[in-house]
Amino acid sequence: MQKNLEGKKCPSFSGECTSGVTLTDKDFNDKNLVIYFYPKDSTPGCTTEGQDFRDNYDEFQKYETEIIGVSRDSIKSHENFKLKQSFPFELLSDPDEKMCKSFDVMKMKSMYGREYLGVDRSTFLIDKNGKVVKEWRSVKVKGHVTEVLAEVKAL
Repeated sequence: MQKNLEGKKCPSFSGECTSGVTLTDKDFNDKNLVIYFYPKDSTPGCTTEGQDFRDNYDEFQKYETEIIGVSRDSIKSHENFKLKQSFPFELLSDPDEKMCKSFDVMKMKSMYGREYLGVDRSTFLIDKNGKVVKEWRSVKVKGHVTEVLAEVKAL
């Protein structure tokens, strides 16, 4: 059964990101934070989701909200993806799935009749006090960023 993080303290995390930085949960004290987990760099759904966050980034910034994208891809893959799509936010590499496991976003998936463990597209909104105020799991990309932004505005 998937754990529900709403109302709880954000799991602590630390990870290597694009732009040569390492980010931790403590870097976002006094800011809202959107963490979105996605399966794979440069795939259609993940590209569209990232573009939607990119296109609304200035609006998130007005509400003192940062964005981090997380997948198991390498930093090199993240750097290429970020550059190609002009993402203004960092992408965190989680190859050992530590962050994915602490947010409980790994689940069994099926493609072409083959089962495998993969990242369940999920988003978490953390407030300035470090509390998870909203979580979205098994996200459908269309309209998702608009919904996340509405929740940020309501904080």
